[in-house]
Amino acid sequence: MSGDTEGQIFVGRSSTGGTGGKAEYLALKLANRHGLATGATGTGKTVTLQTLAEGFSRAGVPVFAADIKGDLSGIGMPGEGQDWIVKRCAEIGIDYVPDEFPVLFWDLFGEQGHPVRATVSEMGPLLLARLLDLNEVQEGVLNVVFRIADEQGLLLLDLKDLRAMLAFVAENAGKLTTTYGNVSPATVGAIQRALLVLENQGADKFFGEPALKITDLMRVEPRSGYGTISLLAADKLMASPRLYASFLLWLLSELFEELPEVGDPDKPRVVFFFDEAHLLFDGAPKALLQKVEQVVRLIRSKGVGVYFVTQNPLDIPDSVLAQLGNRVQHALRAFTPRDQKAVNAAADTFRPNPKLNTAEVITQLGKGEALVSMLEGNGTPSMVERTLIAPPAARVGPITPELRKVAMAQSPVRHAYDETLDRESAYEILAKRAEQATAPEPTPAEAEAQSGGGWLADTLGGLFRRGPRGGMSMGERVVNQVTRQVTNEVTKAILRNVLGGARRR
Repeated sequence: MSGDTEGQIFVGRSSTGGTGGKAEYLALKLANRHGLATGATGTGKTVTLQTLAEGFSRAGVPVFAADIKGDLSGIGMPGEGQDWIVKRCAEIGIDYVPDEFPVLFWDLFGEQGHPVRATVSEMGPLLLARLLDLNEVQEGVLNVVFRIADEQGLLLLDLKDLRAMLAFVAENAGKLTTTYGNVSPATVGAIQRALLVLENQGADKFFGEPALKITDLMRVEPRSGYGTISLLAADKLMASPRLYASFLLWLLSELFEELPEVGDPDKPRVVFFFDEAHLLFDGAPKALLQKVEQVVRLIRSKGVGVYFVTQNPLDIPDSVLAQLGNRVQHALRAFTPRDQKAVNAAADTFRPNPKLNTAEVITQLGKGEALVSMLEGNGTPSMVERTLIAPPAARVGPITPELRKVAMAQSPVRHAYDETLDRESAYEILAKRAEQATAPEPTPAEAEAQSGGGWLADTLGGLFRRGPRGGMSMGERVVNQVTRQVTNEVTKAILRNVLGGARRR
């Protein structure tokens, strides 16, 4: 039923010409030029997202998508042929054939999917500072903490490691000031309080090991050849929008750092759909926005396509919006001056079609309709067309918790992430140091036992120990100054006294 052709994903058909209207396709070789799907609530964005995800999967391209409401979870089950789906297929001239797709379920909280974890070190001070909503001074101290941990070989894996390092820096603030600048205990305390708020939101479950391997988001099902669709349960996560945004930005950064350059492949290596994309940019500092812009611009040469899904095109900074070549615009409502501005902004981003008043049509689109402009030829956008979006082949809507559990039990990664790993890191090492610092001084007998032989071993060891530059030891110089006979007699006398004393005891 898909309507896909070689190297293309069928998106829909122009609604101005019925079944004879122009077919709209997303070219796989241009899919790594990123994309944008926008529209008001209830206009069909989620169904469009599922249609595109299914198309990529059929082409053997792995997909990652944030499932905000749980509606995408049905993609792993065969379609049910609902009336509106069959009708839509007839309208756009394709046959309805149900299909199902390989799915992996993920969840930062480990409840509705396999746990997703990252180490504190992987997150880094920039993203962590945004996650904690730190000011510039606090962010500077956090950078100092990461620097000291790195110089001392202290692993920062989970939040208790970060807490331990913050306490260590606060206790040694006076010693560190000359090297790293002023480190105020009050500032450290403010960071600790921000960490407590983060823990109360459940973020302590995100930080730790085993950390997510990017390759596990790039699986292809061996029997069908379909790309695996990884769904992140985000309904609960949306209550912590900063955590959600920081996770997505971390994921982009990890992809950028780990994947090799491949140029422009025939199809993407993996595609990401970031729903509620405005959360990535709301209140983000300039340095972070620059990083996002850089990653989006350069990651396409790694064979990665990024598709932002949001209500309003104004949610995306202009520097990022300019890099999103494939566009699907669902209906917008113009009830306020800001809404009208958004409509005009959306219309201006499309290549004009002389047959359409784009700004006017945006407000008239029905559910499941969209203005579509995809890259074609040498990468230029096609003229915008009013399009009926193709329906999904898999089930539309959520699956039951029981079916989700069955899918997780059969998952190929179920043994890799479900158990937490807690190896020795900053928390354990600093705890040992503190314990050793408060331990009582050893008695003379304990010191002798610890030294491995008492005064005799120390005397003989010191006598025959090499000099600081590897020259002759004191013992060697003495031996050269006396005769062999005298030396032997002295040695025998020492041994007789020692062994005789041992026998008497």
